[in-house]
Amino acid sequence: MAEEVRVRRGEGLAPSVEEYLHDWAERSGIAAEVWALPGQAVPAHIADAVYATVVEALTNVERHSRAEHVSVAITLGAGGLRMTVSDDGIGYAAHRPDRLDGRGQAAMRANFAKVGGTLTINSTLRGGTTITGVIPV
Repeated sequence: MAEEVRVRRGEGLAPSVEEYLHDWAERSGIAAEVWALPGQAVPAHIADAVYATVVEALTNVERHSRAEHVSVAITLGAGGLRMTVSDDGIGYAAHRPDRLDGRGQAAMRANFAKVGGTLTINSTLRGGTTITGVIPV
């Protein structure tokens, strides 16, 4: 992404994701569902990394997936933070390295890496895509 995407100060991760997802679903026409969001405050640098990743993931869903539905879950527990964005789109075959290493995917991985986390992307041709990020405590 050309500009840095951040949580608006004072809003927190959960309300920022809810607001963005609501606006995104209306604009894109893709049904969106929140499975879970953290009930407690998330440190600003982690919130920014997760929020930017959710925004990029949804951008990719809208541009490439032909999905009808997307689900987002972000949980925070004793083991750390876990984020999942899953769609029911067309997916792509793992043997397509051009799809696995796109700029958006590299940016999402970098967002998590800069806060000590990891990101995995699993996609199946005609079976959707799931992006999972984990940031340990």
